[in-house]
Amino acid sequence: MQKAEIPRLELETFTSVNFKVPFLNVDYYQVGASYFIIKNREDNPVKDYISPNRRQFYKIFHIASGTGILTVGLHQYLLKQGDIAFLHPDEIMSWQTTSSANGGHFCLIHPRYFDQAEHVLQLFRNYAYFKPSIAVVQLSGDQSKLVNRYFEFMLNEEESNHHDKKQAILLHLQMILLEAQRAGKTLADMPIPHNYRYIHGFLTLLESAFQIQGPGTVVKTKTAAEFADQLNVHPNYLNSLVKNQTGKTLREHIQARLLYEAKVLLTQTNWDVSTISHVLGFSEHAAFTSLFHKKVHMAPSIFRDNVLNNGHV
Repeated sequence: MQKAEIPRLELETFTSVNFKVPFLNVDYYQVGASYFIIKNREDNPVKDYISPNRRQFYKIFHIASGTGILTVGLHQYLLKQGDIAFLHPDEIMSWQTTSSANGGHFCLIHPRYFDQAEHVLQLFRNYAYFKPSIAVVQLSGDQSKLVNRYFEFMLNEEESNHHDKKQAILLHLQMILLEAQRAGKTLADMPIPHNYRYIHGFLTLLESAFQIQGPGTVVKTKTAAEFADQLNVHPNYLNSLVKNQTGKTLREHIQARLLYEAKVLLTQTNWDVSTISHVLGFSEHAAFTSLFHKKVHMAPSIFRDNVLNNGHV
């Protein structure tokens, strides 16, 4: 297969002019995270990051003040005051803060949060703006203030001891979706930097290897060279690009994704460690245990016990 030329000058220009190096920290969802998470951006400023794995959380992100660059799939948006973004679980996304102001909120909702509220889950599944090409809506000043109040109400409810707080939160989530729908003015996206496509392509291919359906599934991870071949680019260039912009090599990303899946399987299934090591593609159980212990500093069985018994990850 013919390889693309290595645009080394383009990479240097891209990283030095547009972004800090590395400009994206790879951020995985915390194992065992709550099904509903809501934060105030001012107290919890969102760091520059890329979320490479699809862990079923819907995300809603409202900007009350400040600016930033949001990339959803292969669509990039410059967010500013009054914008609200809707992010589908299946999409790889990244965020870069471009101002000191951090007003607004964000929330993450797992589909299981909608247990006993199937109509709300269907609303999310069918909502038009959970698509990369129209993921950001521009609210008017009054609409933005109203949405901000809805978020503040949900935050207060989540922190309360009200027995019916989930009902209140679900109601206000629907009001936020309705208000954005009434606004109906989507933000035009910007051209994606050419080199970002390689990062997105690599993470998409890496994620596709971890579609585990049961204990009979066997993950077949590719080498760095195989990933580069699929993207029709030289392995050294792809490795340099990913390392410069995420701080990790291809091999480190592959290993990190493997360990993340191991943690998920240890805490969300009752499979024994031997089965998990087999599912993750290890021919020797000892090899999996050795890698896990080296990187996590404890044996897989101890990690599982800590999470299940103490809630410590």
